[in-house]
Amino acid sequence: MFGGRPGPGGPQIRIPTGGRRRGGRGGPSSIVVVIIVALGLWIFAGVNPIQVLEMLVQQETGGSITTSQPQPQQRTAEQTAQDDERGEFMSVVLADTETTWDQIFTENDSTYRPPTLVIYSGFTQTSCGLGNAATGPFYCPADEKIYIDLSFFDLLDMRLGAPGDFAQAYVLAHEVGHHVQKLTGVLERSNEFRQRAGEREANAMSVRVELQADCYAGVWANAVDNLGFVEEGDIDEALGAASAVGDDGLQRRQQGYVVPETFNHGTAEQRSRWFRIGYVSGNPADCDTLNASDL
Repeated sequence: MFGGRPGPGGPQIRIPTGGRRRGGRGGPSSIVVVIIVALGLWIFAGVNPIQVLEMLVQQETGGSITTSQPQPQQRTAEQTAQDDERGEFMSVVLADTETTWDQIFTENDSTYRPPTLVIYSGFTQTSCGLGNAATGPFYCPADEKIYIDLSFFDLLDMRLGAPGDFAQAYVLAHEVGHHVQKLTGVLERSNEFRQRAGEREANAMSVRVELQADCYAGVWANAVDNLGFVEEGDIDEALGAASAVGDDGLQRRQQGYVVPETFNHGTAEQRSRWFRIGYVSGNPADCDTLNASDL
């Protein structure tokens, strides 16, 4: 089991609560705009527009819009306790990533600005648009927050065959890796490239960005291992999780075949290999997937 201790003051974690906000009458807040938003999320973020409409659209005469998660499903006492335990564990992991990256940035005469972790259920509003649990954990560079619906770990365990607390830690460390990319300018440069490139080239760049985040997760694992927080079997759990979320395996599971030119995260072999590279090296400089000739 992986363990650690939060730093002074603890990491920044926000748990959204339910609530409603009154919408104005007429103008751009009409049902037409809601439909346009839903379709836009479908096209650009892969969010099911029906789910969006079900969440956003209330009776027109009521004039209210749900702005946080939908009515939560009933959770058993055991599931609630498990969520509490997972939330506490995410706090520990986040704190340890802060310690790791703060030291690395300091050694390079820079300052690390830690992200905020938001734990939510179902849907949540973000500066990058509507967050949907169906898309899995994600990082929003616009608000520098990491969004995680804890139910994803049930999927990771039972459906993808990647159980264990260090598998969960890998997921968060990967998203923190994207935050590091935001601070170092990698996300901005790669996004500019994708905007100019064709679909195939844009997907290839996305793969390189994702693999670097996997490698950065490995760098973090190296750091906590050196502190004595990693036990036997932990690294295998992380490698199993990295492999489980490879594009080839996910596509084969979902549609029965793979389309390599549509990959945007990397294969199971690539993801686990780059995590291992970061773990063995412990040096972020060895994670330059953007210029690597062989992924």
